[in-house]
Amino acid sequence: MKKMIIQEYKKNWIDDFKKIKKEVEKSLSGVDVEIEHVGSTSIPDLAAKPIIDIDIVYGANVNFEDIKCRLEKLGYCHLGNQGIKEREVFKRWKSTQKHKVLDFINHHLYVCPVHSEELQRHIMFRDFLVKHKIERQQYEEIKHDIANEANQDQKIYARLKEVKAREFVDSIIKRAREDK
Repeated sequence: MKKMIIQEYKKNWIDDFKKIKKEVEKSLSGVDVEIEHVGSTSIPDLAAKPIIDIDIVYGANVNFEDIKCRLEKLGYCHLGNQGIKEREVFKRWKSTQKHKVLDFINHHLYVCPVHSEELQRHIMFRDFLVKHKIERQQYEEIKHDIANEANQDQKIYARLKEVKAREFVDSIIKRAREDK
């Protein structure tokens, strides 16, 4: 039996985020950044892939290269924006010396300027679904349907989700903007 991609909400996802945040904050000490828990694991009562999505947010007074160098010293590799403007992707290096937190909690790490459109979308989507139970349940159903269609294959799921959830996500972003 294949492992289920989408898992029921787990309260420890918030604690996992806090543990990662603490390690990243130590590395970025003295740098003016905010660290946001985004993605499905940040939304209480929403089933999700058990991967913590994190956006490090910096303003105009911060040099991205400083953040990049500090994250590289912490064991991350910069992978560029992967086609999404103003959202830089960082992944853990494969290493024999494992970090007690960062290598044992599955996560995605992004660095975005405060004015990043992708960052704003992440936050608006998260905040809207936190407040709106019906839409949260609709999104969960969409994700389960996609996982089933993908036969619980993560790579197929990611490709299908990009297409099949886009309309729903865009509609939520539009409503969130209208609510402001």
